[in-house]
Amino acid sequence: MGHMPTVAIVGASSDRRKFGNKAVRAYKQAGYTVYPVHPRETVIEDLPVYRSLADIPAERLDRVAVYLPPSVGLSALDTFTKKPMGLLILNPGADTPDVVARAEQLGLPVVTGCAIIAAGVRPEQFPDA
Repeated sequence: MGHMPTVAIVGASSDRRKFGNKAVRAYKQAGYTVYPVHPRETVIEDLPVYRSLADIPAERLDRVAVYLPPSVGLSALDTFTKKPMGLLILNPGADTPDVVARAEQLGLPVVTGCAIIAAGVRPEQFPDA
């Protein structure tokens, strides 16, 4: 059995209308081991939720997709350096110039774009209900 790729969805949501939820569903469907991250949720789409990247039991993450308001994302970036990752995807709305610049300063492997499309699907494939 090969390695299941891993992804953390930072800013995951139990609200099926939000992209932080659609991303959880998209990566589950694409065969990833999905780690939803949210400070107050406990279960999202039948998966246990982690309070931070540091709490995730994987030693390394293939992808980290960020769905956070820029002010929150900016303060969270420093904690991201503690978990090795293959790619940090800042989604539209989370990808302001100051957040991108800080991620680059920290040496994080940052790209901007839609993490759901990067999973090989489109957001509209995931209904709001």
